Amino acid sequence: MAEPVSPAELERCRVLVVGDAMLDRYWFGEVERISPEAPVPVVHVRSTEERLGGAANVARNIVSVGAQARLLTVVGDDDAGRSIGRLLTASEIDGHLHTDPRLATTVKVRVIGRQQQIVRVDFETAPEAEVLAAHLDEYSRLLPECDVVLLSDYGKGGLAHIGRMIELARAAARPVLVDPKGDDYSRYAGATLITPNRAELREVTGRWKSDADLEQRVQALRSGLGLQAILLTRSEEGMTLFTDGPSWSVPAQAREVFDVSGAGDTVIAVMAVMMAAGRPLHEAVRVANRAGGIVVGKLGTATVSYEELFAEGQAT
Repeated sequence: MAEPVSPAELERCRVLVVGDAMLDRYWFGEVERISPEAPVPVVHVRSTEERLGGAANVARNIVSVGAQARLLTVVGDDDAGRSIGRLLTASEIDGHLHTDPRLATTVKVRVIGRQQQIVRVDFETAPEAEVLAAHLDEYSRLLPECDVVLLSDYGKGGLAHIGRMIELARAAARPVLVDPKGDDYSRYAGATLITPNRAELREVTGRWKSDADLEQRVQALRSGLGLQAILLTRSEEGMTLFTDGPSWSVPAQAREVFDVSGAGDTVIAVMAVMMAAGRPLHEAVRVANRAGGIVVGKLGTATVSYEELFAEGQAT
């Protein structure tokens, strides 16, 4: 049984997160009647809350377990962008925010009634090319200061230079983890590990008929892209790690699922931290699987603490 990573080890781990940061706004209220205008619930909002979302939530998860996170992202010159800056400071995340005055910071508003999400409203635009070019320059400056690079792709335009970022990280001998999006994974060629869920993987490989068929499709994808590993998150079926050896699975944690928002952020964040600590992939997957199981028992974009993750050696 592997020894848990100590807090002192984690304090030395440095992860550079690059990607699409968002602001998650929560409106909490009571549902007491149906609207006379349409058959929809009326929510009487009692309180509001702002949380870091997207790549910023990934960074928040890294810090919450005791490691260091640097976040490189693009925000708008607006209230939401300034809120992200304040929340990064409060979370002790080293934020490197590029501001695009023509960009509206991505905001996701979730309306919660009776502890259930009723509706989500999204506001977003894509950043300008000039800002993204400066983004790449700063990435080159930050790269030597990190142990692992984590590219959090939400498809909002912040990773237009992802291919070059992977090349630079490989040249610097830094592992690269990618949370992928879309149906073209060629842009992730050369990464160390990608973490698609089942729906995301189907967009690329098509539907599989059996575990053997899945293995064949994933290995063809992994080999074709020059990846060291693919970690497939399978919801209630747990996770499966595909490398150049036999595939290896861990079962889902047996707990009530309350909210899956941000669970993928937690999984890849903990994977990055464990790899920065020098732990092998199989051990990193076990710990990340436990982290995902904990966070789905919480409301909204949440994090796990060191104490939760390594309590009584449960992560081993």
